Amino acid sequence: MSIGENIIRFKQQLGKGATLVAVSKYSLLESVKEAYEAGHRDFGENKAQDLTTRQAEMPDDARWHFIGHLQRNKVKYIAPYIHLIHSVDSMRLLEEIDKQAAKCERTINCLLQMHIASEESKFGLDEAELTELLSSPDLPALTHIHIEGLMGMATNTTNQEIITKEFAGLKRIFDGLSQGHLPANVEMKTLSMGMSSDYEQAVAQGSTMVRIGSAIFNG
Repeated sequence: MSIGENIIRFKQQLGKGATLVAVSKYSLLESVKEAYEAGHRDFGENKAQDLTTRQAEMPDDARWHFIGHLQRNKVKYIAPYIHLIHSVDSMRLLEEIDKQAAKCERTINCLLQMHIASEESKFGLDEAELTELLSSPDLPALTHIHIEGLMGMATNTTNQEIITKEFAGLKRIFDGLSQGHLPANVEMKTLSMGMSSDYEQAVAQGSTMVRIGSAIFNG
């Protein structure tokens, strides 16, 4: 199948239940443009420099998602245009995003990344750290960020039970927060979980946004 056909297939499969982010980080610009020409607008990159290069070469209505580990000194490069940062894992990073967003006179949407996998190499907050961040007295003062949900990556395994359990656990946390009292700059409307290898389990557990790369660009 062509890239355009893959885009259409995934969108039909996901329906209105989950937004598709096409992860273009290993793909040629021509491939990204082919996805755009097929009507797709949401693209994900995991390096600030690559993202800035791609953004400059693509039409203005493309929506860019940062999905990798974000260093604070890189925030300024993506702040003028980023649509959604999926990988916020500390208050210090949130504060830097807020600072750079203020300079650009805009509000930047963010997701808090949760560590749900067994691999220690993956980034993210645990439940205690999440509670501490959301209850911080400094959070409401960050008026140029908007936390709109959570993101998590499951263990890289073929064991479907482990993957399902991890996604279900993140959905439980998400639902618990949705029913609680949150600061004015926080809401729970986006749950980003699921990639090429496990998006079906993620959607079954309630994901509202999936990040798919190889199955689109190499499928």
